[in-house]
Amino acid sequence: MPITKSAKKAANRSLVFQKRNNEFKLRMKMAIKKFLKSINKSEKVSQEELNMVYKFIDKCQKVGVIKKNTAARKKSRVAKAFAKINA
Repeated sequence: MPITKSAKKAANRSLVFQKRNNEFKLRMKMAIKKFLKSINKSEKVSQEELNMVYKFIDKCQKVGVIKKNTAARKKSRVAKAFAKINA
């Protein structure tokens, strides 16, 4: 348990950041999962849907939830699946 006032504040901030990070990560994962499910069902997938997935991944990377290379890897995998269905 934190004893000093600054340690209590730091613990509080940690919880706030943890909650925010989890929200961003959940939104990103849900967008990717929804996109890949629609591809697996062989539904028509538009470029706008791909751009929305990119938007969520980029936002997570921007606020520091995931690293730059992780974001690039996720975007690459989604783009590969999109190209495969449109080929």
